Amino acid sequence: MKLSIKKIIILLFILICSISTSFSAGSFDNKIKKISKNLRCITCQGQSIDASNSDFALDVKNFIKIKLNEGLNEEQIYELLKKKYGSWIVFKPEFKYDNYLLWGFPYLIFLIGGIYIFIKIRKKIIKF
Repeated sequence: MKLSIKKIIILLFILICSISTSFSAGSFDNKIKKISKNLRCITCQGQSIDASNSDFALDVKNFIKIKLNEGLNEEQIYELLKKKYGSWIVFKPEFKYDNYLLWGFPYLIFLIGGIYIFIKIRKKIIKF
């Protein structure tokens, strides 16, 4: 069987198309995995959507897949889920006016503790 140049080009084209679709499917699955790792499972409380096999997690993974197929990006999907379930669903919450105390409280405690220790040490030094 003799292959002509035209047949070789067609075979190469088919090979390149099949390789490129397998890479794009892998990156699509990676996007779903990346987004689902940053979402908290409401049923499991401590697990990510990616690690959970609950019905809720499977529904959210399916939702992410549908929204990615519709052309939404990662941030848009997060916004939709935050509107529906609240900002608690995202493992890494953003800094907003609503949660400034949550972000500032550890620093405030550290500052008050440092001032308290400084005053105690200073009083002991002054007594000597």
